[in-house]
Amino acid sequence: MKLREGCASLLLAAAVTCTATAAPMTYGVATVDGMKIAFREIGDRSLPTILLLHGVPSSSRMYDALMRRLGASYHLIALDYPGFGNSDAPSPASFTYTFDHLAKVVERFTEAVGVDRYVLFMQDYGAPVGMRLAESRPGAVMGTIFQNGNLYADGLGPIWDKRKAFWDDRSKFEKDVRDAHLSLEVTRARHLGTDPNIQAYDPDLWVDEFAYLSREGQGDIQMELIYDYRTNLASYARWQAWLRSHRPPTLVVWGKHDTAFTVPGAYAFKRDLPDARVELLDAGHFAMDTRLEEVAVLVDSYMRINMPAFSSRPAGGPLKK
Repeated sequence: MKLREGCASLLLAAAVTCTATAAPMTYGVATVDGMKIAFREIGDRSLPTILLLHGVPSSSRMYDALMRRLGASYHLIALDYPGFGNSDAPSPASFTYTFDHLAKVVERFTEAVGVDRYVLFMQDYGAPVGMRLAESRPGAVMGTIFQNGNLYADGLGPIWDKRKAFWDDRSKFEKDVRDAHLSLEVTRARHLGTDPNIQAYDPDLWVDEFAYLSREGQGDIQMELIYDYRTNLASYARWQAWLRSHRPPTLVVWGKHDTAFTVPGAYAFKRDLPDARVELLDAGHFAMDTRLEEVAVLVDSYMRINMPAFSSRPAGGPLKK
């Protein structure tokens, strides 16, 4: 289903935009397992918390504008994973770069900053990190929001054929995967996908990410995580079962021009969560690149509708009908 372009949506978008300035953004550093983990935070902590988990090769920066728009109504917090953004980036020789390990760091981060109940907002890498966190701390998860955060084989685009070959024979294909992943061309294409409206994209989006990818040691870090991504596909069935069992209120927001995670992956959520709201946007992999206001409206609507459910949800269990 598409987001309805009605007067109510436009008015709500304006309200979200205008009131967001009421809460200041702060930038902090938490120490987790001896590492400095950078994060940004906005909103009163007495309000419902949204924990935002970023994708690759981004950081919490991808959420900055969305957080500012919603910060007057909710508490939002987003961190940079180890190896990303402004967090420490130890070498793979001293830190094991797996999604299991990233999820454990996020779990310890929530303990360090005192956040124990939250809605998970997951984009790209955020989905496998967030679902591991949900498995470990089911009682902490009030709801789930997926923004091109894939959990279904249905959503895997053709680019995954090359990744599967890499997983089968790392030594043979690693150079090709590394060269592509670290290139400016692929970093740009990740944002644009098949979107014909190229002029709508700020080139700083991929130029800044390319600068981070060009830092010393990034190639090794990124290759470790891409190789470990095979464990995420192997976990899909288990995560789908978690969704069926726990039935979190769920919003799925999907940029339809994404070539990595395609539209069937968005609709697949309805198999396990028939009540999930699925919205396709005329956007790419990072929907907020060009459809920030629409995403803000959808998230705000989702939060307002489910506020009673969040307060009554039993720890670790499904919603009571």
